[in-house]
Amino acid sequence: MSLADKIAPLLPHLRRYARALTGSQKRGDAYVRSLLEGIIADDSIIDRKMDPRVGLYRAFHAIWATANPELTQLDEATGMERIAAGRLSQMTPINRQALLLTAMEGFSNHETGQVLDVSSDEVATLIDAALKEIDNQVATSVLIIEDEPIISMDLEQIVRDLGHDIMATVVTREEAVSAISKNKPGLVLADIQLADGSSGIDAVKDIFARFRVPVIFITAYPERLLTGERPEPTFLITKPFLPSTVKAAIGQALFFNDEEAEAA
Repeated sequence: MSLADKIAPLLPHLRRYARALTGSQKRGDAYVRSLLEGIIADDSIIDRKMDPRVGLYRAFHAIWATANPELTQLDEATGMERIAAGRLSQMTPINRQALLLTAMEGFSNHETGQVLDVSSDEVATLIDAALKEIDNQVATSVLIIEDEPIISMDLEQIVRDLGHDIMATVVTREEAVSAISKNKPGLVLADIQLADGSSGIDAVKDIFARFRVPVIFITAYPERLLTGERPEPTFLITKPFLPSTVKAAIGQALFFNDEEAEAA
């Protein structure tokens, strides 16, 4: 099997990781494109002795570490992208990298160590540090848009365990619009397909028409929203999910919260 055939199925998940790491679809996808251009120019940047997925993410981190000026140029960046870049400079990135690699991407501590070029013990220390930072985040109110009762209950419990409040739990786009007419959430967790056939994406568009708020989408088919070919979610959780995955995503989404950054 060729290298291209090996890495092609891995790219949607790499895009998810890159977007979560940068807080932006545009910036995250730009890093992935830069990696692919590098592979085309010299495919030896992928260590063939490693598992293909580990080798791909390790090569991505080599690109990330170089901080390509074209990717960090803020002259034409949106307000959210400027905030994201500023936030990246305020917190040790490797803590978040270790947590996202394990909790969101499912790497073991050993594999994460290979990606980041650190020991497994250091990975465990980094994850603990990142979790403590998440636990210390300012509490906010969360709107949950989810039509499956068991999943919505799980999300509510995870949110409360993190110290946040549940603003409302709704099952349709119409209910989401009604909820935001009364209060503004600090975070939205939104399923893609809702009970009445409406879309969580459309519900979020309705929310964005009123104000900006960090959003985490939840779907059983993430590959459909990780193509890099159109406006797509920055934060995406795959069903079924682990509590640690949701916790990492919430922590990262709130880290890039524009209002929190502006108030800092």
